[in-house]
Amino acid sequence: MNYKELLHRALLLISSPARAWEEIGLEEDRRRVQVAFVYPMIGLCALSVFIGSLMERGWSGPECFQYAMTRCCAEAVALFAGYFLASYLVAKVYGGMRGDTDEGAAMSGQLVGYSMVVCFVLRFLVGLWPEFTIVSMLLQFHAFYIVWEGSRVFMQIAEAQRLRFTVITAVLLLLCPALIGKAFMRLMVFFN
Repeated sequence: MNYKELLHRALLLISSPARAWEEIGLEEDRRRVQVAFVYPMIGLCALSVFIGSLMERGWSGPECFQYAMTRCCAEAVALFAGYFLASYLVAKVYGGMRGDTDEGAAMSGQLVGYSMVVCFVLRFLVGLWPEFTIVSMLLQFHAFYIVWEGSRVFMQIAEAQRLRFTVITAVLLLLCPALIGKAFMRLMVFFN
């Protein structure tokens, strides 16, 4: 895993999405996004939540460690399942617009994985500094711009369908991890 390349890709997607999508379009392996980008970002987010939870509660006892591990697992499950659920749903939307193909499903996974960069970075920051939550809610809307550029450059969605595709995709990639995370935490409370 190359963290220098990971950081470069994340910064390029945030600062210059059109150029980033042109580079991504040149990748031959469409499923590489999972191993090279999504999984490491999920790991970093989970680690930041773990560290932030320990900073919040301290090391005063085993219940603090249990709390940190529960939050860490919830973060990882939410992002992991949220990525796959959003990818599946975006592939269905894309298939309805352009025809159902295997390449479309792989491209949808790639679009969702890289477009979640805003979600990943903000969850990393909020994991360490929970006070950043309000600002992160506002900054999440940058994901719409990243998807907007990706739908044109990478997915080649027709101009007439581009706005609808962008809104649906961006909402899915922001909501899926959040809803799964809430459900996971409620289940943890229920089972405890």
